[in-house]
Amino acid sequence: MKPLTIGQVARHADVGVETVRFYEREGLLERPQRRPSGYRQYGEGVVARLAFIRRAKELGFTLSEVADLLSLRLNPLASRADVKRRAEAKIADIDQRIRTLQRMRKALAKLTATCSGHGTTDECPILEAMDGKEQSHV
Repeated sequence: MKPLTIGQVARHADVGVETVRFYEREGLLERPQRRPSGYRQYGEGVVARLAFIRRAKELGFTLSEVADLLSLRLNPLASRADVKRRAEAKIADIDQRIRTLQRMRKALAKLTATCSGHGTTDECPILEAMDGKEQSHV
């Protein structure tokens, strides 16, 4: 296959050109060879790697965690158990974030219930709670 330009890679991978450059800077993509004109030229594998990165991010992995997963893929001593441990850790992280979001939602719903939604913002129970003021009428 003929080498791809950065624009072609971005289109095939459904990402922006700046995303490709960013992943290069972050070390998630190898720096490509350059033509004599200075233009980057990529091999076909970079599109698959970008797809892997995008899917991993959609599953909640951070770029650092994606880099770790990519290194496991290239490490002949790594095992499926290594990958599974990271996926299980991500599940635990997501579960913790869900619990945190549920607590935030409950607190905000409780605050919202204390506000009539009428009048000026003076003595608004929601704003007062965010200011750390005691709500005397709750």
